[in-house]
Amino acid sequence: MVVRTNELKRLESIYQTDTNNFVLLYGRAGSGKEDLLDAFTTGKQYFYYKSRQCSDAKQLFYMNNQIKEAYDRLTNCESFDDCFRSFKSKDGSKMVLIIDDAQFALKKTNDLLESLMRLRDKRLYPGKIMIIITSSSIVWANNSFNDMLKEAHAKVDEEIKLEDLSFLDVVRHFPEYTVAQCVSAYGIIGGLCEYLDRWNGKKSIKANVCELILSPNGYLYSAAESYISTELRELSCYNTILGSIAAGNEKLNDLFEDTGYSRAKISVYMKNLSAFDVVEKVMSFETGGWDNTKKGVYHISDSYVNFWFTFVYPHLSELISHTPEAFYDKFIGPKLDEYLEKYFVKVCREYLHLLNLVDQTPIKLTKIGTWVGKEGTIDVIGQSENRENLVGICNWSDKVMSYNRYEELLESMKLARINANTIYLFSATKFDSKLIVLSKENKSVVLVDMTEL
Repeated sequence: MVVRTNELKRLESIYQTDTNNFVLLYGRAGSGKEDLLDAFTTGKQYFYYKSRQCSDAKQLFYMNNQIKEAYDRLTNCESFDDCFRSFKSKDGSKMVLIIDDAQFALKKTNDLLESLMRLRDKRLYPGKIMIIITSSSIVWANNSFNDMLKEAHAKVDEEIKLEDLSFLDVVRHFPEYTVAQCVSAYGIIGGLCEYLDRWNGKKSIKANVCELILSPNGYLYSAAESYISTELRELSCYNTILGSIAAGNEKLNDLFEDTGYSRAKISVYMKNLSAFDVVEKVMSFETGGWDNTKKGVYHISDSYVNFWFTFVYPHLSELISHTPEAFYDKFIGPKLDEYLEKYFVKVCREYLHLLNLVDQTPIKLTKIGTWVGKEGTIDVIGQSENRENLVGICNWSDKVMSYNRYEELLESMKLARINANTIYLFSATKFDSKLIVLSKENKSVVLVDMTEL
């Protein structure tokens, strides 16, 4: 089981304050929200309510029944205010109220939000209380809930989004794996807690893919499309767009020509997918070479959705007619290293971020990103507050990182019109002997072997 240590510490820190708190905690299904709350509430006085998809009246009915049972109340609660007046802390410690799946309970048609605000303001319960509103709907948390807050003149004291886990968390989760195997798992399923818990670190990458993804009874067999359909309608349209992006059509005009949808329609769908954290618009690091930058590029940001639409979705017929192992060998294995290249770049950026946190970079970085040019790419760019730079490139699939890659980087730097104090060369394999000599003679060129990550 993956433990979200950082988020647990943050919740504990909020709980220890002397004030009442109103906290929004959200993350997609499978993000580890339930395990986090379980760990956090251990040893505390708390009331947990799981919201239903039902009418406002029934929502109050179910909460009322739970309140009556928890606090031996004989009469019915006529309102949410009445429910919250029933709270008792057995030892006088701070109470924790959790409204889980709040997207089903907090609506414009009821007064639950106003009651929660009164509860926070000590108008219903005299003791200290920490209110945690949770949701597995990213769209609701970012849009609908914010609209409700504005209308009610309410505000969230603390907001915690459960992002996917980092590569370092993946390495810790799979102690049996080599770094290369961890990069592979990270590139296929990403950092979603639930997926990581299902992945078996004692089995090979191929065995996990065959069992979890390619087998009809596999846990992840339908996960990609199921996730998209949880909040987005017109699945056929979204599948069409995602399949097109995965096939290499990353610009709006390319999608227009490939799908036949209007540009306006594509823009709307891309906006919805972005709000759902499935697609992202690639923003190149701002440099002087703006004219040489590739603009308007879209990527599938959800790792598993990207894997499914790249390797499996285009060959669903063959998935039925082939065994999982035969399908993997024909459609996935030969192209997997090429696919994992960009995830290795992501890992290298995370590594640089960690170095920066512990002051192990030659300059203190305030921004880290990438530069995508019309010709050439700079995988990693870091910049300090006074605009000093460091850059890097990453090699995942070439058997040897050649000196030619270094020269290509220098050319890309000219196109980007950027200078650098330090150049990082990351490689999952060996380094060209000329690069080794260069790094010894020029201390501004740093070679980083993948096993050091």
